[in-house]
Amino acid sequence: MGIADRKEREKLEMKRLIMEASMRMFLEVGYEKTSIRNIAEKIEYSPATIYLYYKDKDELLYDLQAQAFEQLFEVFKEKATSRSPMKKLEQIAKAYVQFGLEKPDLYDLMFIIRSPMKKLEREDGSEAWDNGASCFNFLLEVIQQAIDQKLLKFKDRSVAALSIWAMVHGLVSLNVRCRLKVMDMEEDGIVGAIDVTIDEYLKMIKI
Repeated sequence: MGIADRKEREKLEMKRLIMEASMRMFLEVGYEKTSIRNIAEKIEYSPATIYLYYKDKDELLYDLQAQAFEQLFEVFKEKATSRSPMKKLEQIAKAYVQFGLEKPDLYDLMFIIRSPMKKLEREDGSEAWDNGASCFNFLLEVIQQAIDQKLLKFKDRSVAALSIWAMVHGLVSLNVRCRLKVMDMEEDGIVGAIDVTIDEYLKMIKI
């Protein structure tokens, strides 16, 4: 192995250490209470070392978000396998909700806190949230199949995707923030109610 290859491997290893320590601290302590200095202390390096890789905490979180969305995308590919577009939409919706319910702190970092959305501006002044693109495009493709087969009341796939996403996100975020406690139900009951809600919603938008 040459010097350049060894340096690249060391660089990737350091970045991995930084990201692993950051993720643990963001989930255990919270994003707002975690600083670059805290992360540096965790891996026993100076803050200057981390700044060689990330200019600020938002940039670091953005990379961590990308990893989290890769996890969610893998869940979609594993769980949403039906040949029927409507059944596949159901599988996507339930996989999304299950992911959020099982990993509420990670979901919070992905969808609820405002950081690191200010990092999205591109050099040309436009903005795009590339982290969520693979998952959203997966949803769009299935919706388009349903529209082509005249199975959905929606005609515009973007409007359909926004509606479905808003529904499942609402269910997860209400639970993440403990707002579903107003239903005065045991946890199993809440999960069951969420499941039925998804089923009923999909019936409403089906032709």
